[in-house]
Amino acid sequence: MPPTEQRPPVSRRRLGIFGVVAGIALVLVVITGIRAREDSSTKLKEWTDNQAVPTVAVALPDAKVVNPTIDLPGRLEAYYRAPIFARVSGYLKSWSADIGARVKAGQVIAEIEAPDLDQQLLQARADLASQEASAKLSEATLTRRKTLIASNFVSMQEIDERSADLSNKKAAVNSGQANVERLEALAGYKKITVPFDGVVTARDTDVGALINAGGGSGPAMFVVSDISKLRVYVNVPQNYVPSIKIGAKAVITMPEYPSRTFAATVEASSQSVDISSGTTRMQLALDNSKGELMPGGYANVRLTLQSDTVPLHIPASALIFNQNGLRVATVGADDKILFKPVTIARDLGREIEIASGLAADDRIIVAPPDGIADGDKVRVAGAGAKSKPEKVSEKQDVKG
Repeated sequence: MPPTEQRPPVSRRRLGIFGVVAGIALVLVVITGIRAREDSSTKLKEWTDNQAVPTVAVALPDAKVVNPTIDLPGRLEAYYRAPIFARVSGYLKSWSADIGARVKAGQVIAEIEAPDLDQQLLQARADLASQEASAKLSEATLTRRKTLIASNFVSMQEIDERSADLSNKKAAVNSGQANVERLEALAGYKKITVPFDGVVTARDTDVGALINAGGGSGPAMFVVSDISKLRVYVNVPQNYVPSIKIGAKAVITMPEYPSRTFAATVEASSQSVDISSGTTRMQLALDNSKGELMPGGYANVRLTLQSDTVPLHIPASALIFNQNGLRVATVGADDKILFKPVTIARDLGREIEIASGLAADDRIIVAPPDGIADGDKVRVAGAGAKSKPEKVSEKQDVKG
């Protein structure tokens, strides 16, 4: 048999090199796996953090005037109105003007029968005649006495007494004459006359009615109103008063004329605030030369507001009201939340007019999500992320 071939023995050195290489490979595999898991964890954490940052839509406050008017209820009143009371007591003898009658200044519309006054006037005239006769007799006596001074039949003392008596009699005549004139003037008030051109808007008397002199014992006999021009009274909330100037124009609408409007002008302001309502009363003048409008009627008054500054408007959805008050969430240059307290000037429905608290370049969150707080990081979506966001009036209102 041939001799058996024997393989040369593997050197221990080669075995050692092989083991080192295998160990290095194993370590590399382990390190690669660990790094892959760490990278995966880091990416997952970054993705989770990114998902936790809320995405918001922002807009700049709109500085365009949306509606420079305000609608308020008003009340029409006659420009001149005179309740007519009697100056003398008696019974109504007659009247000639009923409600709705157009009357002229000085026109007699009623007459009062006053027998007591007539008798007082007769007595006063009789007293005056008696006083005049006494004064005439006293004057004649004094004249005769003066002719006897030269013959020493009368003394200067008697002359002085007669002169004083004549002065008293003349004073009594003047007093009686004044009393007669006073009663004659009162007798003239038995005829009720109209103070100015107008319309009889009320009559609260009739023939035979007992008339009491003065204005504190009952309603007026007649009320005469000049309705060719009307006053419109409106109560303006205090915060709008500075925006309504004297001379400003207003538009009046009436329920009886739903398709028509009437022009009015602001004439006066009470310059005070009613503490019970927080409003200031303003007076407007309204031409009514055609007599179409009636005093006492209700009117809707649309006033033009004038402001030295252009107000800012934001969507109603941007407001946040909680225990911290009324605020708006804005996004700063570092994309972090900053709450700003605001005050409202007017609620226009879908839009709010801001009185204070915001600047024109503030980026407001149109619909702030729940749970956000000051300093929170947000992601700005849309055009506002990298450039100037649109104004509220240039885009649709965003909800939710």
